[in-house]
Amino acid sequence: MGRPGNGRCRKPGDLPPACPGCSSGGGSIVTGGEARRLEPSETLRRQPLIRGVKPVGQGAVCPASLSPVAIVCRRPRLCAGPSLCRGLIMLSFNTGFKAACAAAVLCGAFSAAATAAQTTYPLTLKNCGRDITFRKEPASAVTVGQNSTEILYMLGLGDRVKGTSVWFAPVMKGYEEVNAKVPRLADNDPGFETVVAKKPEMVAVQFQWHIGPEGIVARPEQFETLGIPVYTSPADCVGKDNSGGGDGVRNDAFTMDLVYQEIRELAQIFNVPDRGTALVEALKAREAAARAKVTGAKGTLSAVFWFSSAELDLDPYVAGRKGAPGYIMQALGIRNVVESDEEWPTVGWETIAKANPTLIVAGKMDRRRFKADDIAVKRAFLSSDPVTKLMPAVKEGRVFELDAQAMNPTVRSLDGIEALANAIAAAGLAR
Repeated sequence: MGRPGNGRCRKPGDLPPACPGCSSGGGSIVTGGEARRLEPSETLRRQPLIRGVKPVGQGAVCPASLSPVAIVCRRPRLCAGPSLCRGLIMLSFNTGFKAACAAAVLCGAFSAAATAAQTTYPLTLKNCGRDITFRKEPASAVTVGQNSTEILYMLGLGDRVKGTSVWFAPVMKGYEEVNAKVPRLADNDPGFETVVAKKPEMVAVQFQWHIGPEGIVARPEQFETLGIPVYTSPADCVGKDNSGGGDGVRNDAFTMDLVYQEIRELAQIFNVPDRGTALVEALKAREAAARAKVTGAKGTLSAVFWFSSAELDLDPYVAGRKGAPGYIMQALGIRNVVESDEEWPTVGWETIAKANPTLIVAGKMDRRRFKADDIAVKRAFLSSDPVTKLMPAVKEGRVFELDAQAMNPTVRSLDGIEALANAIAAAGLAR
């Protein structure tokens, strides 16, 4: 078999004669340009591992749409890497490059190094200024934050999640079935007792303001006295000061490297490091493709990102320079008209109008903590307010909607880069 990353995606029907009978109980893997048949006894099961996965049936190698695919061989006849779900994982990623489809074929038995990559316990990690120790591979988890939930799903760990909370939007596409089986403890803030009642062997947290030194749910120590380690998203603490409460102030700009760190560390905690590596490489390829879409617009566009407003007659919460929206804008060569280092400062519409942003990017979410959480309310305000309705971005239809989760420092920030790049290109602003 070829080495990891040496695969080639082919459309169904392009299989050479060397792979007969793929539609009759067997399957196929393409490596090094050659297809090799999987025996019928090597039953395939469908398991989405990454965003946007469209599982394929037996006999398909790469879908015609070149969408991400994960094929897992249930029986370890071909490779026995335990971190890869007792078999072989084939990941194909829609990168948008000239080749149209880059495939990564990974197997725990490709080399002794892959076996050596397994997690050794006890495992101690430095996390948000604290040492956290895992005595063994966690069999269960509760998540406090949608990003933490979705990363575990993307790593194929949905069966270990025993409860979720803090939701801004519907679950990532491709994971609806997995998510439907997991109890939702709260749409917003869960109670400490509610989390503990699920008897998790770890808690994964997105924001320190939920579980942190001043957490409204609890402090990490409260869980740890019960033997439950708490892992917090590095994106919410590395290079960031949360001591003042609220959304905190970033001393260092957010980058996707912090999300990639979280993916790798969660994969290490749950003893699936190879999945973490594969996922990170796929996300990096997607980001590179999105950046390439709008190279012609670099330096010509400016924007404001509007998350929400506590009240419509109050100054809106808009994105500062160093959070996830700042990274999205930097990736696409867009200037942020808001120069604050706060995560979500409030800035008056008169000030924003004077800055005259080319684009207004409005957060779309299911949350209804504030009236302005509703995207329809945002649009109605922009078109009726005496200040905003005169802004060229509003008058000329350059108000773009973006998933609110993409505006937070999450794995969906990459979705934000892709979505905004597509919107800019569709509006003819990429030239």
